[in-house]
Amino acid sequence: MGHVMDLGLRGKVAIVTGGSEGIGRATAILFAQEGASVAIGARRQGPLDEAREAVEAVGGDCLAMSMDVTSDDDCERLVAATIERFGGVDILINNAGQSSSGMIESHDIETWAVDLDLKLYGAIRLAKLCAPSMRERGGGRIVNLLNIGCKTPGAGSMPTAASRAAGLAMTKALSKEVAADQILVNAACIGSVDSAQWHGFHEAQMPDATYEEFLDSVGERIPVKRIGTSEEAANMIVFLASGAASFISGCAINIDGGASPAW
Repeated sequence: MGHVMDLGLRGKVAIVTGGSEGIGRATAILFAQEGASVAIGARRQGPLDEAREAVEAVGGDCLAMSMDVTSDDDCERLVAATIERFGGVDILINNAGQSSSGMIESHDIETWAVDLDLKLYGAIRLAKLCAPSMRERGGGRIVNLLNIGCKTPGAGSMPTAASRAAGLAMTKALSKEVAADQILVNAACIGSVDSAQWHGFHEAQMPDATYEEFLDSVGERIPVKRIGTSEEAANMIVFLASGAASFISGCAINIDGGASPAW
């Protein structure tokens, strides 16, 4: 008989940014299924309410807050509300972000500033706010969502690739800083995984094809011959946030079907 892995998440409290759709939503649902309480933050109230209902449908206790990770006040509100409702924070999943890419001459500096604020500074704001509660509770987990371009950036991949590479360095440095407090910090580097923004890619790249045909054509370029699901990404994220990953820190794990040339 196989050994059942207990992820040790019962009674834990997780914050998931970008929690209303795609990978964030799948991650919030999986945390709830594993017995954790979940706070989800995202900008749009409609998708947030739907995600909260989905988390509650699997028996989860869920706080859903409309917020923007580029706002100091919003980040403080989310963390304070989480601590007030659930007693503290054990897990932070920094998942807010969208793809922004083009050749260097096509973007003004403002576009770069917005991208860094959303992806890098947003993660830093929340890590700073959550660390004291994690320390108080004897440890914690931070998982930063990056993409495989942070390790192997290609032409036309900025500013996202640069913002994500900065997130990679932040993950490693922070992991060293808080390790003695038993706060473990890792990154999940996402490849081609089906999520809300892929509908935009479809419109831009293959508007004459059906969505399924578009995904199939992307999948052909991936070693496993398909793109991933949000649930597959959530499996690794929740594992890294769990008691089962108690000796893993400072790592950046690819979730990409073997696509990246770097490990």
